[in-house]
Amino acid sequence: MEILDLFPQTSSSFSLLGTLMILLLVYLIFTFCFTSHEDKKEPPGPRPLPLLGNLLQLDLRRPYNTLLRFSKKYGSVFTVYLGPHKVVVLAGYKTVKEALVNYAEEFGERDPMRIMQEASQGHGILWSNGDSWKEMRRFALTNLRDFGMGKKACEDKISEECNYLTEVFKKFKGEAFDTTQPMNYAVSNIICSLVYGSRFEYDDPEFTSLVDRTNRNSKLVGSPSIQVYNLFPWTGRWIANRKQFLKLADANKKMHLELFRRLKETLNPHMCRGFVDAFLVHKQHLEKAEITNSHFHNENLVMTVIHLFAAGTETTAATLRWGLLFMAKYPKIQDQVREELNRVIGSRQVQMEDRKNLPFTDAVIHETQRLANILPLSLPHKTSQDVTFQGHFIKKGTTVYPLLMSVLFDESEWERPHSFHPAHFLDKDGKFVKREAFIPFSAGRRICVGESLARMELFIFFTSLLQNFRFTPPPGVSEDELALTAHMGLSLTPSPHKLCAVPCM
Repeated sequence: MEILDLFPQTSSSFSLLGTLMILLLVYLIFTFCFTSHEDKKEPPGPRPLPLLGNLLQLDLRRPYNTLLRFSKKYGSVFTVYLGPHKVVVLAGYKTVKEALVNYAEEFGERDPMRIMQEASQGHGILWSNGDSWKEMRRFALTNLRDFGMGKKACEDKISEECNYLTEVFKKFKGEAFDTTQPMNYAVSNIICSLVYGSRFEYDDPEFTSLVDRTNRNSKLVGSPSIQVYNLFPWTGRWIANRKQFLKLADANKKMHLELFRRLKETLNPHMCRGFVDAFLVHKQHLEKAEITNSHFHNENLVMTVIHLFAAGTETTAATLRWGLLFMAKYPKIQDQVREELNRVIGSRQVQMEDRKNLPFTDAVIHETQRLANILPLSLPHKTSQDVTFQGHFIKKGTTVYPLLMSVLFDESEWERPHSFHPAHFLDKDGKFVKREAFIPFSAGRRICVGESLARMELFIFFTSLLQNFRFTPPPGVSEDELALTAHMGLSLTPSPHKLCAVPCM
């Protein structure tokens, strides 16, 4: 049916006039809904299409690249429409820091993606808000520190795990292999030690399936189909990846609940083995005191553990894999790291106190974190109230993306932002220097809970592996041919590849 068919055919001029009026009305509604109001000075941005917004302008596999390009045109605070959903993007070090630190309350809420809201139901620490989030985050921080996070006890656990990982690498006898699974298992075991009070063997089927499902779901989150579902929930019945994600998430939830059940059987309130024990004991105390409105319930426990398990594995393991890939790609830098380690440490186990005497190695680890750009979009935030920021009005409840990539690649902060350049973290005398724009763990109220743990893991795992192995591309692949392409999931991981870990004599 044509538009003209909608109107009585009393006269062609009347029909044409009616058509023009309808088109004008549609245009005015569209303009009113999607154009910033001058009196409120809302952030500028590319003009969106009805329903689709700016989706046709975005690279859904690498949306952060498109947003970085938009920031060059529209400034450090701009609006983009992901379908009908309005999003404000913050770009550049100064802008992101000002928002997350100086306006921490206004920009401090989390805006969970649809798929994550469906899986978490507002529980846990990653995707929650309000009093529940505050209590779970506070309890997690306090107890993880009590069980060694950032302390010598945790350092010893990481060093022990390095020995297990080293033995796995040695079994390949210098032949090319994919580092993904062993790295994931090693890093995940550190979280398991803190959460459950014990590690798992790398061939334990319950443990490996738990880690593998978590890794798979992290990749599914970044798939274009689930991104479409997040924006248009009515498409859910046709999104196979959504069904697979929820199936894997449910399987992991059941596995954690089974581990909780086993811990309850041997629970000793006077000798907690890990975070789960501490939570269960605290929950018992509240129940005895007949406190019924507590946030310490089973759903918050299981989702908090799932979030710790996922966040504590994926990002650190991926960063370490990027580090090994960079070493194989840039052998001269690898030689410098190994020379410094041999000169300062020798064959003994590296300790955290050695960091100050290993400035070049420390710089390489920091540069790996910067260039790896693990969380280019951070996790989505949401404004808790109306706010005027840098002259722009942003309404309460608006989704906000702090574009961490724009901070780590900020051309006004880094001399060679798109290159692997450890000198970013060294002064003219070769001493390590901190950089204010180095915020891979985000900043403000939502800064990563496990930052101190991740820093310790990155340092000890990386240095231990470089002590024991020299990493090279697979046979027949030159350093120049070794790709540095990323795979978009919940975080940026190296695309599938193999490396040779040649044992050092």
